[in-house]
Amino acid sequence: MAAPDRPPTTKRRRPPPGRISPEALAASRGGAVEGLAWLGRPPEAKASLTYRLIRAFCRLVIFGIFRIKIRTSGREHLPKGGYFLVAAAHRGWMDPFVVMHAIPTEPRAWFLGSGPSTFTSPWRERLIHRVGGLLPVWRGGVGIEQHVASARAVIANGAVFAQMPEGTVSGPPGRVGPFRAGWAVIALRTGAPIVPLAMAGTEELYLGRRLASQVLPATTVRALAGLPDGAALPPEGSRDELDLANRMSEALAALLGPAVESLYPWTIDPPEHPRRLRKRLTWLLLRPGRLDRDS
Repeated sequence: MAAPDRPPTTKRRRPPPGRISPEALAASRGGAVEGLAWLGRPPEAKASLTYRLIRAFCRLVIFGIFRIKIRTSGREHLPKGGYFLVAAAHRGWMDPFVVMHAIPTEPRAWFLGSGPSTFTSPWRERLIHRVGGLLPVWRGGVGIEQHVASARAVIANGAVFAQMPEGTVSGPPGRVGPFRAGWAVIALRTGAPIVPLAMAGTEELYLGRRLASQVLPATTVRALAGLPDGAALPPEGSRDELDLANRMSEALAALLGPAVESLYPWTIDPPEHPRRLRKRLTWLLLRPGRLDRDS
């Protein structure tokens, strides 16, 4: 007697990792340790041998294996060091590498970035801690004072303090999203030169993808706020300071917005262009389910 036909089996897909809130992830680590408290050392401007080797390896992977192209202009606007670089549009994990491609190897950049979306594994956190370059932020953390202290330490050492004021990668391609005011509060309290960097194309990655960036001329807190040189700034922590920070965010968005829109068309490939490894590369370091893109 012939055996009955078995129903076809379908391969079960593993569900994506569960979403973990930043608060729960911080609690599992014993609290939100941010900025210099997490780093435990002064943020150096000098590029160490380890940093140079890892940077060279990353460039080999990005430009050699992934064949990604980044067109950068405006490098002549970069100060020698000790400045605040503010970059947009922030659309993916590639953005810090676009920033580092736009500036020299030294003085090196230190990013104010999300701890929850970066520390997705213990080895990754240990590597970043050893190499440097990140001053982590946790939503629901200890306040802005630690981030101001981090920025002051980076700038005082002659390094580059970098921040992406949108605070999330979930924004429209080819346009800037709303800016949060935290970056401007930090700028007000440090008084460092502000270098805007426009970026486009990182919302979707695949082999041979084209990205673009443009360094805009350096500006100042008072120029963005519409104040004359030498004008008094509001007291720290006051409502006037927050109002001025919001005004600065609007002014910076007005500078970066048109630059991003002008860069974006060069990054667009025609629909028939192959987009090999698109899903894998776009989410390579983001891990859907662990990253809160709606914050």
